[in-house]
Amino acid sequence: MNESLKNGEVILFYVVIIAYLMGMLSYWLTNVIKKEWMGNTATGITILGFAGNAAAIILRMIITQRPPLSNGYEFIMTFCLGIVAVYLFSEFKYKIKALGSFVLPIPFLLLVFIVMKMGPEERVAGAIPPALKSQWLTFHVITAMLAYGAFAITFGLGMMYLLKLRSDAENGKNKTASWISRFPALSWLDELAYKIIGFAFPMLTLCILTGAIWANYAWGTYWSWDPKETWSLITWLIYAGYLHARLMYGWKGKRAAWMEVFGFIAVLFTFFGVNYFLPGLHSYAS
Repeated sequence: MNESLKNGEVILFYVVIIAYLMGMLSYWLTNVIKKEWMGNTATGITILGFAGNAAAIILRMIITQRPPLSNGYEFIMTFCLGIVAVYLFSEFKYKIKALGSFVLPIPFLLLVFIVMKMGPEERVAGAIPPALKSQWLTFHVITAMLAYGAFAITFGLGMMYLLKLRSDAENGKNKTASWISRFPALSWLDELAYKIIGFAFPMLTLCILTGAIWANYAWGTYWSWDPKETWSLITWLIYAGYLHARLMYGWKGKRAAWMEVFGFIAVLFTFFGVNYFLPGLHSYAS
């Protein structure tokens, strides 16, 4: 029974990769073809990938009888689930399918990273390390999943803003239209990114606070300037700077879009760079 569940999880993993790849390509085609059925197909495939992603995580939990939080494979699968969950919510709420062209490549590439860099032994569900045996870790990862997922959406919005800004400038001279010019208005993209960061920033704050409580439980100190903690703080400061500059100095538009892009790069380094390049207390997640 347990072996069949493990085989089912492996099958689901590859189904999710294929679904995210096909969803990404379908969103790209939607930008060019502009047919409603193509957009609906892209959304349907993405929902299928999300369902498979969730099912794979649930199977891992059934197999291990614990939250799926013990190694890099499980963390990445959870990260992908958070990104796609926030994306689908954004698509249904704000009706902006073009965003999928910029968001879906992220979970797809994360899963490709697993295939390219993690051997089967690294994906095996092993015993949970003592440091991870805390309910605070569950709260920590849930808030991280929501925050990082939302920041991935703002990365996509920032990229759309910068591309549309350039396209509008070129079209003003050449009088030709492109698929980028059909993106929503610049002011709308800017405002939506601000709203999503307004949701994600408190989640990131809770992530750091619950992480500090968990660290005290696991290692006897709330903060030790571990590389993961340091880069989490750097990421927090980037988004805090974004909100401060917007509220106090009226930063909008191009400068805000670049901060959205660089902020997510910091998120990725916090998630990957620390685990794989900077040894520390969080090295178990590699």
